Formats: sequence, structure tokens, C-alpha cells
Amino acid sequence: MPGEEREELEREIRHLLASGDHEGAATRAIRGYGAEIFGFLHAFHRDEEDAAEVFSCFSERLWRALPTFQGDSSFRTWVYTLARHASLNYRRDLRRRELRQQPLPEDSARSALVARIRSETVSYLRSERQARFAGLRESLPSEDQALLILRVDRGLAWNELARVLNDSGQPLGEPELKREAARLRKRFQLLKERLLELGRRAGVVSDEGGGA
Repeated sequence: MPGEEREELEREIRHLLASGDHEGAATRAIRGYGAEIFGFLHAFHRDEEDAAEVFSCFSERLWRALPTFQGDSSFRTWVYTLARHASLNYRRDLRRRELRQQPLPEDSARSALVARIRSETVSYLRSERQARFAGLRESLPSEDQALLILRVDRGLAWNELARVLNDSGQPLGEPELKREAARLRKRFQLLKERLLELGRRAGVVSDEGGGA
């Protein structure tokens, strides 16, 4: 999504929230960010059924948690944080029943929207499954995969990454945010170097290098 479109989407969502229209804000967010969130989950889990289940959990969380959005980050950063937490809970199989409680009715507008976003995105992803370094990424630990996807494929800024990958359960203050962003930047550089080396060994890139 081009930057100008994203800025307009952010303004629309914040306007709906400010007017108290949480239903409208959630629907607009799913329509605007749903495809890229599902793409992130699909790349992270590498399994269509797992990604679909986590996306459904994420969507339910979004509608329920919307009143808690404080506006201290972009809405995009906030929804990626929700998606990552839903993914981690799914992978660890912790509180899974809680995530799946009170499912959206099958015939509801919400459920139909979630299903449509998922279906359209899966069709697109199937044509993109040969993305560069996909096989190498799968060999990495899940947290490294998340860092690569969010930084390389989604273009999140370092401060946004620090918020999304924060597992402390508490908001990061400005000093902590800067420290964590610097740590992630260093980790990312080391990860890129490791991927390039793996790529050379596997014959994916030449000695002249390439990007992850």
C-alpha cells in the first residue's frame, strides 16, 4: 500500500474511533490491513490452515480490543502487535480456548469480511510462493522469521518493530524504545549476514551477494 493511501487509511480509522464508531473502525481496519496481516501470518506459519485460524483469532481480538487502542503508535503497528500475539499464543498452544471463545456468527458481516480477505489473500500468495529466500527463512527460528518479514516485506520502522516484538506486556518508554530499536537493528544486520552466507552455501546467491 502506497504511503499516501496508508496515511489516509490511518486518518479514517482514527476519525471513526474519535466519533465512537468502533464497529466502523474495525471494519475499515480489516478491509485496509487485513490482506497484509494475513500475508504476514501465512509467511510466518507457512501453512494455510494455521494462518487462517490465527487470522480469525486476530480478527476477533481486533474487534474486542479496539476500545483499548491508545494512539501511541500507528494503527498499523498496533494491529501487527495483535497479530503477532495471536500467532505466538497459537504456536505455544496457550490460552487457545480463550482465543477461540465467542466466535463470530457464520452469517455475520464480520465473518464474511474475514473470510473474503483470507480467500483473496491466499489466492495471491499462491502465486508468490517462490519468493526469494523463502526456503532459507523457513529454517530460521520463528522470532527471526518474524523480524525479517516485518522489516523486509512489510517495511516497519525500527521503533514500530520494537513495539510489535515487545513481549514484556508493558508499553516501552522512549529510552527503552530506542534501546530495543538499536538492538533489533543489530540483530537484523547479523541475520542478513547469516542469510547471505546460507544463500551462498545453497547456491541461491553468488559471491557478489544479494538482499534478504
